[in-house]
Amino acid sequence: MGDLAVSARALRAALTGAARGLVDRAVLVDLVALAAVAGEHLLVIGPPGTAKSQAVRRVAQALGGRYFEYLLGRFTEPSEIVGPVDLRRLREGVVETETRGMLPEAEIAFLDEVFLGSTAILNTLLAILNERRFRRGHTDVAVPLRVCVGAANAVPDDEALAAFADRFLVRCFVEPVGDALLEELLEGGRAADVDAAAGAAGEGARVADLDRLAEAARAADLAAVRPAIAEAVRRLRAAGVALTDRRVVKLQRLVAAAAALDGRAAPGAADLWPIVYAVPTAEGQAQAREALAELLAASASEALVAAAADASGAAAARAAELVVTATAALDGPRGAARRGRLAARARENDAGFAAPERPVALAAIRARIVEALAAEPAPS
Repeated sequence: MGDLAVSARALRAALTGAARGLVDRAVLVDLVALAAVAGEHLLVIGPPGTAKSQAVRRVAQALGGRYFEYLLGRFTEPSEIVGPVDLRRLREGVVETETRGMLPEAEIAFLDEVFLGSTAILNTLLAILNERRFRRGHTDVAVPLRVCVGAANAVPDDEALAAFADRFLVRCFVEPVGDALLEELLEGGRAADVDAAAGAAGEGARVADLDRLAEAARAADLAAVRPAIAEAVRRLRAAGVALTDRRVVKLQRLVAAAAALDGRAAPGAADLWPIVYAVPTAEGQAQAREALAELLAASASEALVAAAADASGAAAARAAELVVTATAALDGPRGAARRGRLAARARENDAGFAAPERPVALAAIRARIVEALAAEPAPS
């Protein structure tokens, strides 16, 4: 249990570093880690230019994992993602693939426009995603892939592609950064590369920590929380939100992963929030938040604060997220941008939590914000 807690803290610090400077993408960073610990894959849906690849790349850098990234197209050849045939071995009559630096050797992967791949590529990907094996000719190797993140502009309507998409258990829907955060976007984009390098170099988490948490998630005793998962599925069905049987069974992996990421071996009511992200459409996720509001009221996560708050809207989760975002604002360089962020965090604090019900940590961070704003008056 001690090792589990140490790995959870290390990963938590790595994710904080990975998300630094990425405006409104903390949920995506969290979900990459959740999917990896659960042994599942993540599909990100959103328009181009919304920092999807950057977020995944940051997580890979923070963990020091072998990373593979590729933009698929209609004419992409399988050799472009799995490697070319070894010509030397081919002359000897043996068909082997040179996989060095390619997807079969990656620990974290990002495939942009994943549904544009040919049938040959999708069939190859199915074996890699489902079985963690790569087979081609005489090549048959285990794949060290912890998580593959696929990205697309929309969920496909084509039945064959929809079946492939169902292999991505976790779904994240992103939109361009809103008007209220444009100043943060401009400032964050300016410093993003510096922050990424600092976070990658100094946070201390490694893929071994990810594996230790994944092992704990696989070994978790789900007996106590299984009735709550079943009740969540019943409420989703009653609300018209359908999940395939495959997804229903795999909900347990997400719940167990959420607990492990918080350093706990036994999942509980606080760990049910990932169920929302297994719902495959944006509309369905919105319905799930409403239908499951009561069940998710106890949601909380010290490791994945943004995702837990986004999924559940629970008071504890929202408070934890506010503490994290306010602390980041307080740690930033002084100036008009910092003052604007601090004022925004104070407004969120006051709007979401009346003074008598405000958690101790949130009250303390609000006091620090007030002190900081008083010490840095607005320019005349």
